[in-house]
Amino acid sequence: MREVVLQIPTLDTEQNIEIDVKINGKKRTLKYRVEIVGLETDETIVEDRIALLRRVIKEHDKDWELIQIGAPIRERIPIMFRQRRGDPNEKYLAER
Repeated sequence: MREVVLQIPTLDTEQNIEIDVKINGKKRTLKYRVEIVGLETDETIVEDRIALLRRVIKEHDKDWELIQIGAPIRERIPIMFRQRRGDPNEKYLAER
């Protein structure tokens, strides 16, 4: 198992989250970023939402990897990214 799932409360603004964990006795800090993508209206057509999400994800800093796209809340969609740890294979996969 590579992932641990934590419930994060509904966010009104963009936030940075740091979680300290111990894995096999070694301390690590995992860094997450939640960004809120605003929609013009709650009635924005699905194709426009998808195009907007694709653009935000594609243009995002490559040092962060996409973890989750949340369910729309009113006129906002939360997107969660995790900071990469410097593994060259992770960066290679992001550029593909």
